[in-house]
Amino acid sequence: MAPPSGDNNVVVSTNLKLERLLSMKGGKDEASYANNSQAQAKHARSMLHLLKETLDGVELNLPETPFVVADLGCSSGNNTIFIINVIIEHITKRYEASGHSGVPEFSAFFADLPSNDFNTLFQLLPPLANQGAGSMEECLASTAHRSFFAAGVPGSFYRRLFPARSVDVFYSAFSLHWLSQVPDIVLEKTSMAYNRGKIFIHGANKIAASAYRKQFQTDLAGFLQMRSKEMKKGGSIFIALLGRTSEDPTDQGGAGLLFGTHFQDAWDDLVQEGLITSEKRDDFNIPVYAPSLQDFKEVVEANGSFRIKKLEVFQGGSPLVVNEPDDAVEVGRALANSCRSVSGVLVDAHIGDKLGDELFLRVANRATHKAEEILEKLQFFHIVASLSLK
Repeated sequence: MAPPSGDNNVVVSTNLKLERLLSMKGGKDEASYANNSQAQAKHARSMLHLLKETLDGVELNLPETPFVVADLGCSSGNNTIFIINVIIEHITKRYEASGHSGVPEFSAFFADLPSNDFNTLFQLLPPLANQGAGSMEECLASTAHRSFFAAGVPGSFYRRLFPARSVDVFYSAFSLHWLSQVPDIVLEKTSMAYNRGKIFIHGANKIAASAYRKQFQTDLAGFLQMRSKEMKKGGSIFIALLGRTSEDPTDQGGAGLLFGTHFQDAWDDLVQEGLITSEKRDDFNIPVYAPSLQDFKEVVEANGSFRIKKLEVFQGGSPLVVNEPDDAVEVGRALANSCRSVSGVLVDAHIGDKLGDELFLRVANRATHKAEEILEKLQFFHIVASLSLK
């Protein structure tokens, strides 16, 4: 199901399967994820030492057995290809240093929801190296070719995606804070958890925030249960997702500043200008939850299948990458594009792409007037976890 376009007034609710709709903005235009994920790339690179620590704990099988890597929530830019290459190069060095008779063939699975722009991702993949013409080491040294077999896997990572005991390394970055759905009671007007007047839980009532927390923990439990079946013995998972330092779930930290300030105000602008009704605004909620360390740890411990090798809060920095920090207009546009690259598909499905344009124009205008404050205060923290099967 492709994301709707035009002025369709489709209510994004649990009745519409979120997994058939949600995706980062595809293509390569100004507001696409491919052109607005430089910050994610920077944050991922800053965590490479933690990823390599995880990889050092992965059990090496005989080189006759293919080594399988899966990126869960790969999206559509270069970041996922970079990470897969890092993983394969590191594992290759471990094989070489361990005295094995050779290096295995590698398979990489790029997994995301069906609406993900897999076409753009596959166009970015270099051709497979001709392994018959040289050694695996020579293939890895080639920057013009890839050293792994590649396949796309469409589906929700909250359900099974792979055969049992088939994957050596799971990697998931900047994805698990996306919920499988907005909690039903948050959208029910008669519920105490009804998130009236807001499109996110930052600064919302505690009952709404509690519903989001419960949904996150339910989703994470499902994620871990599926991976415990799919992972090979001796395998590992590396996870990085938006997190928060506050114990209060209504304080969503950097995610709250991204979705709960200028983005929220822009929705209010549309209501005040008569372009949408307040009910239309209230029917829209961003399905994101930035957990605390405790929120995450409780689920892993309750699952019981994984050993926590590392669990920490990591300061990732700003989600914005701007060339001219003193240019307020550029900062405002960067915030609007960053917000649209991750939520634009949902917005357009809810109010139509023309009103979506109006909404993000207002986000940019509001952010322009607060550019200095945004650059100072908009900082993301990530929960980083390294897990291995018990």
